[in-house]
Amino acid sequence: MEDSVYEYYSNVIAEPIEWLWYPYIPLGKLTVIQGDPGEGKSTFALNIVARITTGQAMPDGSPTSGRHVAIYQCAEDGIADTIKPRLQQAGADCERVAYIVDDDIALTLEDGRIETAIRDTHASVFIIDPIQAFIPPDTDMQSATKMRSVLRKLASIADRYKCAVILIGHMNKGSGAKTLYRGLGSIDIAAIARSVLMISRDESRPGIRYIYPIKSSLAPEGPAVAFSFKEQGGIVWHGRYDLNTAELMDSITVKTTKRERARAKLIQLLENEDRPAKEIYAGLGDIGVGSRTVEKVKKELQVTTYRSGGSWYWSLPKPK
Repeated sequence: MEDSVYEYYSNVIAEPIEWLWYPYIPLGKLTVIQGDPGEGKSTFALNIVARITTGQAMPDGSPTSGRHVAIYQCAEDGIADTIKPRLQQAGADCERVAYIVDDDIALTLEDGRIETAIRDTHASVFIIDPIQAFIPPDTDMQSATKMRSVLRKLASIADRYKCAVILIGHMNKGSGAKTLYRGLGSIDIAAIARSVLMISRDESRPGIRYIYPIKSSLAPEGPAVAFSFKEQGGIVWHGRYDLNTAELMDSITVKTTKRERARAKLIQLLENEDRPAKEIYAGLGDIGVGSRTVEKVKKELQVTTYRSGGSWYWSLPKPK
């Protein structure tokens, strides 16, 4: 008897969406993370790897479901001299972080080794960094037909193994275009992805970057989450921010008060070490904050002072 070409939805067993990080990164689906060069996309990805391999909570405090395996495939940095040291710095369990060996044959998005690695390691997340480096040689990123075919195959693998596949991409240099369309390549890349996240900086808050959704097909859009870089490398998370992400999509600058800028800058200056008062005043003066505002913010943050070596030092209160 010939198989039917159709079926009724009444025979389908509904399943809930599972998440690596709700509502930003779904399991079993494609997620795109995009942003201009130098905005911290790779550093963010390594931070996520560290969290899922050690069972740490996600950046906004959301719990993880134990310790999982990650596959991190990067084409732009050396494995031994750059990637592993950065994984260690992020606190990742390197025994749970794999990569596909492609010394002899370059890996592409339609390579069968991707499915084999995900299947054999039981990985919960597979990260391609950047997507531009893994496009098949016979494929034009601007070609909707070919890119859709390649990404559909990758999406099927993600679904089959309930693995979150994250594609990291650089932005193009177009101006005036909607942020979703500024990712390099065909719009089909963003169309097939169930979640598209943007990383960008806010010039009015020096040193602060945000990650926020510009497409969320499976859940309500989550709020922006702010972070900054440690001087010695790595990320410091500042939690969720109730920002107008629609404005962020079109204009990176977020309007903030002078006190908000002073607060962010003071935290940035003191979060890793105590500093002399003169450095604090100079750093805040560089962003147009006067001493009166500095003193108000100092009081709000309960900054303490002490004298050492003939200078006054400022210190943030220690976590209890």
